[in-house]
Amino acid sequence: MLDTETKHRIDTARDILVGKVPDPKSQVEQITIALIYKFMDDMDAQSEELGGARSFFAGEFEKYSWAKLMTVGMSGFEVLNLYAEAIAKMTQNNGIPLLFRDIFKNAYLPYRDPETLKSFLKIISDFSYDHSEKLGDAFEYLLSVLGSQGDAGQFRTPRHIIDFMVTLIDPHKTETVLDPACGTAGFLISAYKHILNANARDSRPGAALTPDERARLVNNIKGYDISPDMVRLSLVNLYLHGFTDPHIYEYDTLTSDERWNEHADVIMANPPFMSPKGGIRPHKRFSVQSNRSEVLFVDYIAEHLSTNGRAAVIVPEGIIFQSGTAYKALRKMLVENHLVGVISLPAGVFNPYSGVKTCILWMDRALAKKTNEILFVKIENDGFGLGAQRREVKGSNLPDALRLIGDYKASLANTRPEGFLKPFGSDSPNVTLVDKASIAENGDYNLSGERYKWRCTQARNIKL
Repeated sequence: MLDTETKHRIDTARDILVGKVPDPKSQVEQITIALIYKFMDDMDAQSEELGGARSFFAGEFEKYSWAKLMTVGMSGFEVLNLYAEAIAKMTQNNGIPLLFRDIFKNAYLPYRDPETLKSFLKIISDFSYDHSEKLGDAFEYLLSVLGSQGDAGQFRTPRHIIDFMVTLIDPHKTETVLDPACGTAGFLISAYKHILNANARDSRPGAALTPDERARLVNNIKGYDISPDMVRLSLVNLYLHGFTDPHIYEYDTLTSDERWNEHADVIMANPPFMSPKGGIRPHKRFSVQSNRSEVLFVDYIAEHLSTNGRAAVIVPEGIIFQSGTAYKALRKMLVENHLVGVISLPAGVFNPYSGVKTCILWMDRALAKKTNEILFVKIENDGFGLGAQRREVKGSNLPDALRLIGDYKASLANTRPEGFLKPFGSDSPNVTLVDKASIAENGDYNLSGERYKWRCTQARNIKL
């Protein structure tokens, strides 16, 4: 759990940088580099205290140790030159693990103001952490400032929505987990924590896992992203949560087919919503022919689930009703083979960065074979106001939705879908069960729950 003091220090570090580094992503990168720099020096100091030797800043690289940067009496320009030189040469330091060298790849100091740097380094120097997990919590808070992840329609998924989706899918310790558009690895971290909590002992997450099970778990979690900056942030995030060798790859999921034959038991993602001008030029192995990124990503996720695989993917609402040939073909494939439910989210979930209305497509290949219906759930309150500030409010529908979905899954497992229809609170989400044959009418496979809500001869409507 992130403590108030650490949060305040991160906010202060950003305040110091904002005049020289106005871009939030660049601020995150500068703080990331400095935190990892200090973290490595702290590990060296800890090694010495235990009777060992320094490994990160030794030999010719000893002059770059954090203690040297903090030497009393050094002028501002001396500190600036030493720090700029250190981060530029970090990739040449063979005493640093390859992962860390990758993190520092192309690192540089984007300003030349010694007073700004000295103030910034002093704040970083005041950070204290006795384990990488604590630094990981601080890093996750730092990543929360990244509302928008670029110009490709990518928006950071709110933490409570990520956790909702992970709980919905319920990944297990032996399963492979993939995010093919992983950004800063939020879904992967949440899945990892979910599995650790499911295997707790004496209130200690993961304590019930054997060393071999833990090693397998870490090895089974992987992500792809097209952006080298996002890959770097993901690597840091996973490392700080206990992944000594995180499997994050710089990879274009839509135009490269090098990993096409790799499948996963669990896939969770919030893919880019937008396509570049002229559309995507995908490879030829997709079942649905399209140049729209949201169509291709959903196709990719459906096709890369293992035999009994499960997925939750955020999509712009247009994908569920647009009349284009590719959209219809995608929905037909989903309804016939993969889709179990559609969860409609409030329009303000991504405020203040985007007002796009979104849904979660819930896929489960095993459950999809056991029912001839699709479950539609409408979330009207996700626990936060829908204005620009997204302040926390009471009455979230998410807990009731998870309870409903859990009962529905259990009912399907017993081949009795009616078993989940029982009273819920008046503040719960709206729920509709629709026969697949009704959805297939006219060949458009429309997945808008509102369309079927009052057609009682073809759907069962429940106000939870």
